[in-house]
Amino acid sequence: MTPKENFKLTGLKLDKKTFNAIGQAAIDCGALWQKFMGEAVADKITDKLSTDIYAVYFEYEGDHTQPYSFFIGCIVDADTETPNGLQSIEIPNQKYAIVTAKGKMPECVANAWQEIWKSDVDRVYGYDFEVYNELSADWENAIVDIYLSVK
Repeated sequence: MTPKENFKLTGLKLDKKTFNAIGQAAIDCGALWQKFMGEAVADKITDKLSTDIYAVYFEYEGDHTQPYSFFIGCIVDADTETPNGLQSIEIPNQKYAIVTAKGKMPECVANAWQEIWKSDVDRVYGYDFEVYNELSADWENAIVDIYLSVK
């Protein structure tokens, strides 16, 4: 388990909660990714602390079978102003189990989540996130760390 200090992200939040049944999350989250990348949102985020992109799952209404919120953004300093048209969220200090997805994108991440849902990881369904960086740039051979909030 890895503790991680609280941090702030600026980016885009899905305008409604989504859920994993019937492929709805793939549709909703995929559309937010398309908007984030298509509108070059990362370039609009001032004072980024890194070029890493975070995809965050939070505000769970229960476990992974229940609705939750989704956000994509970049890490910024805590006192950074949020640009117009974007949102910010604070990720609290939590303990994490890290699962690493490897392979072809986006299938490797989807497959990792399928395994997580079947696992006995003692999740708290706080703020879970994926980190996309230089290791995930090659979509044929990507590496993506998934941080799961745990007890």
